[in-house]
Amino acid sequence: MPRYVAFLGSINVGGNRLSMADLRAAFEAEDLERVETVVASGNVLFDFPQRPTPGLEEKLGLMMRDRFEMEGAVCVRDRAEVAAAISDNPFAGVGEDKLVHTHFLERPADADQFAVLVADHAGRGPEKVALGDRALFIDYVDGVGDSRLTGKFLERRLGCRGTARNIRSLARILAKMDEA
Repeated sequence: MPRYVAFLGSINVGGNRLSMADLRAAFEAEDLERVETVVASGNVLFDFPQRPTPGLEEKLGLMMRDRFEMEGAVCVRDRAEVAAAISDNPFAGVGEDKLVHTHFLERPADADQFAVLVADHAGRGPEKVALGDRALFIDYVDGVGDSRLTGKFLERRLGCRGTARNIRSLARILAKMDEA
């Protein structure tokens, strides 16, 4: 059975506190198998019969709203998509792993919207941005905390929500996906 990871936005930040035990129980109640959380920030591994990941995003998004009244981004990726989130990131291996992120998006970004994002961010900071498949690749260069390239900034320009993970976290998640 395929292994997936759900990247949940806004978990255990900004007042959206949720115990990982409650989160695992909710996933198990949805008939997902081998549910495991990785780091207490909204990374949930699970097995489920082969299915396109956008359908799983919809299912889990409804579950998060119904059970926890949370409206954050829900981005589901299979093992190959997580590997691509690392290998396709043009900043991976160039910038620091903790500063290089893949910002998963709920849908593909439109090239014109991406161009607006780049133009609007010009001169606002040293970050580097590249467009991926249902993702943005970002090198935060000087750190995420003081960056003006925030999730809200991205969401307004792209018209969709997302959630980011750094290369170090993605490598850890990918290794967990490969465990038997």
